[in-house]
Amino acid sequence: MRFLVSLVLLTLLWALALTSFDPVDLLIGALLSAGLLFFLRRFLFSEGLSLPLRGLPRRLLGLVLYAVAVLLDVIRGTWEVTLVSLRLRPLRRPGIVAVPMGERSETGVAVTALAMTLSPGSVPVNIDWDRRILFFHFLDASDPDSLRQQQERMYDRWQRHVFP
Repeated sequence: MRFLVSLVLLTLLWALALTSFDPVDLLIGALLSAGLLFFLRRFLFSEGLSLPLRGLPRRLLGLVLYAVAVLLDVIRGTWEVTLVSLRLRPLRRPGIVAVPMGERSETGVAVTALAMTLSPGSVPVNIDWDRRILFFHFLDASDPDSLRQQQERMYDRWQRHVFP
């Protein structure tokens, strides 16, 4: 059932991206979606990582809110990098900050790293699974505790509800 729902949603996303509901385009989208789901089945559908259908509407709303939060972070990061690039703000103290994973699952860690990659001024550097620490390079790492708190707030408030 999860596979079928995922197949339909991915095919719909394909059709929306193409802005075409032509049967041939839908067939191509369904084939690509089925292939993607087949190759990612262990990651997407294994126990502990799968999304229950019961809470799907709440999680979809959470996904929209999380996407907006990431978009705002991207805008903020773009503004900061622009100011530094134009020399309107000094480059304070770039560096690497260790951020504890906390309760994040493997999926949650991957989503956190991806979201941080999208925002200019920060990039994931390494993951220490044994110590459960994420390492990020920040354009301004002058206050590492504040950056850790910011990451924890982002996870607790927005990401946890969608990608624990």
